[in-house]
Amino acid sequence: MAKRAGWLGRLGNRLSRMEARLQERRAEVEAESILAAPVPVTAGGAARTSVGTRGGAGAPAAPAPSTPAEQPGHPHPHPPALHGRPDPVSVVPWGMRVAAEASWRLLLLAGMLWVVMKVISEVRLVVLAFAAALLVTALLQPFVVRLRRLGLPRGLATAVTAILGFVVIGLVGWFVVWQVMENLDDLSARVRDGINELKLWALDSPFHVTEKQINDIAKNLSETIGTNTEQITSAGLQGVTVLVEVLTGILLAMFSTLFLLYDGKRIWTWVQGLVPAAARPGVAGAGPRAWRTLTAYVRGTVLVALIDAIFIGLGIYFLKVPMAVPLAVFIFLFAFIPLVGAVVSGALAVVVALVTQGPWTALMVLLVVLAVQQIEGHVLQPFILGRAVRVHPLAVVLSVAAGGMIAGIGGAVVAVPLVAVTNTVVVYLRAYSRDQLLHGAAAIGPGPHGSTAFEQAARGAERDQRA
Repeated sequence: MAKRAGWLGRLGNRLSRMEARLQERRAEVEAESILAAPVPVTAGGAARTSVGTRGGAGAPAAPAPSTPAEQPGHPHPHPPALHGRPDPVSVVPWGMRVAAEASWRLLLLAGMLWVVMKVISEVRLVVLAFAAALLVTALLQPFVVRLRRLGLPRGLATAVTAILGFVVIGLVGWFVVWQVMENLDDLSARVRDGINELKLWALDSPFHVTEKQINDIAKNLSETIGTNTEQITSAGLQGVTVLVEVLTGILLAMFSTLFLLYDGKRIWTWVQGLVPAAARPGVAGAGPRAWRTLTAYVRGTVLVALIDAIFIGLGIYFLKVPMAVPLAVFIFLFAFIPLVGAVVSGALAVVVALVTQGPWTALMVLLVVLAVQQIEGHVLQPFILGRAVRVHPLAVVLSVAAGGMIAGIGGAVVAVPLVAVTNTVVVYLRAYSRDQLLHGAAAIGPGPHGSTAFEQAARGAERDQRA
């Protein structure tokens, strides 16, 4: 009996220990389920939960729920609270945080752009000279390549191309000046005759203009010129200063063109060395595409301007408008300013026809200019320029206006090719980044940080649990 009683006692103790272990495991499971559910917070800020047990007085109590930091498998969607209050970053809505992040970056970019514009305005002559050199280089580089293929050394091919290009540009400028000086006396006489004809037409017009009113306008004009003699003289002195700056810019552009034609690849390699190593592959791919866009723009613009100048010049010549050839050259030069240049050159031709040949001839010149410009806009530019340098008309107008405000006529000339090249570079870099991500390459730049990184990590952990 004693042995049986001892065996029953040991069995009872073993069953009691098994029951205690079962109660502990049940308490742990209930605690984990409570942590996975939303925790109600009392007024004091402490979460109060209780785990009921089914054992007797000897049953062990359930362990207290651990904090989110102690449960690595259950990340909390917000950073831990400090002293009963939530983290300030977690309280700010996500949209407001995104807007704030974008705002300070935009302010930083705007400040940098303002500084760049100030620097460009201070060294405007150098910037415009180098931009002109780039345009001329894009026009002349194919000739250098062809001469190299014929067997000429690089230095000789560059010298021949540069000398011929500069000679042609100089001859065009000399021809325009010579034609203007040769026809200046005849133009002045015709302008006086045209003013008299306009005066007679105004007297006979239905606007009831009297000769006294016309004489008063002429008198006021002469008095205005007499009272502003000092300002006109200062403007003339400023014109001399501008002439000196123009000559200096021409010399800088010539030297820059020579070096770009001769050593362009080395210069581009040096520029790539200034870029961070992680971004060099993208820049190396964007550079040749940007150069092809610039070359296509310059070639297309020269061809379109030449066609405009030839056809409008022929129309002016057959209508017997004086200085037809100089006007055609002006039309060719102003064609490099998109939209605005065509309007200015066409208006100049119409005004010359009006004061020299009368309203009927001026109307015919206007029709010729409008017809050629319509053919240019709808046929020549889409066919010659193609999609390589296609820029929206609104972007053209805004860029020309901004370039003119920053750097005058030179800025208006450079604005559109700059926008076209920038568009090409941005499109390529965007496609390059997308391809890199598709092929599993790491994203360039720092990763998310702060509360953004915390929430992204929480979302990633939730996705892992669902998987």
